[in-house]
Amino acid sequence: MNQVILKAEALDGFLSESDKTYIARMDKFYREAMISFSMISAAPLEADRRREEEELIRLYNEMGQLMQDICKDEPAINVYSFLTPNESHGEASRLIAKLRDIRTEREEFVYYIQRAYEMLFKLAYGGIQGGNKNYLIVKTPVSSPVQNYAVHKIPNVDDKIENAVMCVMLRGALLPSMILSKEIEEYSSHGYVTPFALFRIKRDDGKSENTMEYMLDLDRSFFDLSVLEGRDLIFADPMNATGGSLVTVVKYLMDQGIKPRSVQFFNVISALKGALRVVRALDNCRVYTMWMDPVLNQAAYIMPGLGDAGDRINSRDPEEYPRNIIQLIADYGSNIARLYRAQLREIEATVLGAQK
Repeated sequence: MNQVILKAEALDGFLSESDKTYIARMDKFYREAMISFSMISAAPLEADRRREEEELIRLYNEMGQLMQDICKDEPAINVYSFLTPNESHGEASRLIAKLRDIRTEREEFVYYIQRAYEMLFKLAYGGIQGGNKNYLIVKTPVSSPVQNYAVHKIPNVDDKIENAVMCVMLRGALLPSMILSKEIEEYSSHGYVTPFALFRIKRDDGKSENTMEYMLDLDRSFFDLSVLEGRDLIFADPMNATGGSLVTVVKYLMDQGIKPRSVQFFNVISALKGALRVVRALDNCRVYTMWMDPVLNQAAYIMPGLGDAGDRINSRDPEEYPRNIIQLIADYGSNIARLYRAQLREIEATVLGAQK
């Protein structure tokens, strides 16, 4: 098998001593929180449970403040709930709560993922205001007494978005990548549809966080290196736990001589450690995340997290018969296919063209 492998110890080499100190402090806070988890679960009396919930709220407030202080000194990490006005925080918090909830079923989970990526796109691009404006002239359904048209003035952000390539780290990243590409198409005055590059990368979940390996399967990846040179590479992955998958892919591309203009990483939830690793390891990289979670467990899963986002978006595949990219797209169904038809054409052309 034609593979590229990155080991966890290489990732830790990118962290500074102050990063490691912050991560250790966060781990200490979360160990205290886990004591509260246990006591809340076992509390025999309502008064005892309420008292422990108050302690848990205090701990989460302290962890949140520490993460804000850390991110304030790292402009490459952009957290929606830290940067937006207070009136936007409730919406973000409710959305993340629904995604975390074990009772949220697949269709609703996908709906909230779509909302999250629309909000993230606006965090990254929606606030851009330029001197130049573009005008959209659209034909409306009103034809009496004459055919009607409407004129809409929009900010000119074409130069910010029309150099983008969507880089998909399968599987859970497929739908988020399509959502971001659709947002770019809508913000572009030319209807720009991003090219796609698809990377089959997975981590060895039989290993611990400290011994983890990230494996890029080149035989089941579909991309054209010439399309990536000098471009703004956009990666969308619902969860950034360790940062290992992104670093593996980008380092591989750079080893092939590719020099991207920028790298942007969009997550619904990012662990503090993963966000720090990414911006330390990769030049000219920015992280945009809806929410930051404090720690990883020994298996390198985010805590409190939301489980396996890929399985919750796509449903789980049997290990021996995983769906390929075309089957996965087909399973999204006709509603999503119609909404993202331009993106699906690009993906299918990328996959089928590489298989010729």
